[in-house]
Amino acid sequence: MAKSGVFERDPTAATKVATDNLKKELQRLVNSIVEGSSPDEENGFGFTDCIDRATQTLQSLKDLKHRSLDNTSFDSCPKEFNCPLSKEIMRDPVIISSGEVISLLNSSIILCVFFCDRFSNMFTVNDTLTFCNLQTYDRASIQKWLKAGNRSCPKTKQVLSHTILTPNQLVRDMITQWCKNRGVRLPGPLHYSDQNPATEPNHSVFLSLLNKLSSTLSDQKEAASSLRSLTKRVPSFRAYFGESNDAIPQLLAPLSGIKTETETHRDLQEDLITTLLNLSIHDNNKKLVAETPIAIPILLDALRSGTIETRSNAAATLFTLSALDSNKSLIGKSGALEPLIDLLEEGHVVAMKDAASAIFNLCIVHENKSRAVRDGAVPVILKKIGERVHVDELLAILAMLSSNQRAVEEMGDLRAVSCLFSLIRETSCDRNKENCIAILHTICFNDRTKWKEMKEEESKYGTLSRVAEDGTSRAKRKANGILDRINRPLNRTHTA
Repeated sequence: MAKSGVFERDPTAATKVATDNLKKELQRLVNSIVEGSSPDEENGFGFTDCIDRATQTLQSLKDLKHRSLDNTSFDSCPKEFNCPLSKEIMRDPVIISSGEVISLLNSSIILCVFFCDRFSNMFTVNDTLTFCNLQTYDRASIQKWLKAGNRSCPKTKQVLSHTILTPNQLVRDMITQWCKNRGVRLPGPLHYSDQNPATEPNHSVFLSLLNKLSSTLSDQKEAASSLRSLTKRVPSFRAYFGESNDAIPQLLAPLSGIKTETETHRDLQEDLITTLLNLSIHDNNKKLVAETPIAIPILLDALRSGTIETRSNAAATLFTLSALDSNKSLIGKSGALEPLIDLLEEGHVVAMKDAASAIFNLCIVHENKSRAVRDGAVPVILKKIGERVHVDELLAILAMLSSNQRAVEEMGDLRAVSCLFSLIRETSCDRNKENCIAILHTICFNDRTKWKEMKEEESKYGTLSRVAEDGTSRAKRKANGILDRINRPLNRTHTA
């Protein structure tokens, strides 16, 4: 009875006993078959009956094994192995364009930590996946998300720079190893098909809608609304625009030369700008859209005068288009940074995110850094950081701008040193600390009048020393560089 109670509490033990009993019975029957005798001939149990019973026992053993595997639920697997969309274990994990890049060195370390017994008691699966599972999804689930016309990462809501899916081999290997260790076979990958002839709009509908955009205002509004919906839901409909050099000018024609102050025109503007955003997701359209003469001027007009959704979508369109380096220069020369900075300053939460993303992408090109500084980016960014709004994105932009001499001078005048030090003390984010220290390092090496303030900070809080000890490798280098620099004059005086 005691054993029965144990089995009720531990189904695995009961399964093991049943499996062992079946194996013993099967071995007994097989031995009898090999010897050409039956174990129960006295009871009329003949040789062929023995073979039948062995077959039945083998089938029972197989069924028991399958039930055992089925009962080994994937519910117990680390949550990082589950797709954020399907909530099921990932069969074909892939990374989308908002995923963080892992260095080859870190990947090697992670593999060693996960697969080597030597380290197994030092790290957990969750520790490892902190590095390697950001923005990873099961291929079938994220394909379905993208085919529905979504332009952002489901988890972070960040606008995707492209829709190429990169296999996450590290996570796949970890899932495979986890299944192997538990005797579970990982099911094959699911395949998502977007073929749906019943809902696929044909080319004649596309042309009809474009023609309506040159008709009456009511027809224009109806066509714009339809195009906004179709280009979001149906990938092939976005591709139609890339097949004709006249399609994008036709799309934007209603916004060329009209005033958008009235609510009627604002609605039309919003639908057409959002359609343009949907088009820009398609990689083959990015160059075509940016090089259409009226496209960027219309986007800039929308940035200045549209509804907040229109302005946000215009900023997101510029961000998506700026995935191409040639477009970065083109957009920067057009004067886009000033209205983007104005949108950032106004403080609408969603619009700020899109504006910051666009500014960051554009400032990757050197000449756009000077334009951003000239258009007032530094005081706006410092003000928002001081308010603790979108700190991650804005610090990344400020770190990028710190290579510009005028930007460094403005940071000094605007008390950036105290702002950055206070942020280092508050934040637990290593990346933010690293960006703060990188900016402070640049200020330190370009403006010695700030050394006194940095010394006082170090004397009172030991901020630089803590980063030099506990920060990322880059942050440590920068912090030690600052400490060496600000202490150098003191050492010389003492020696003299």
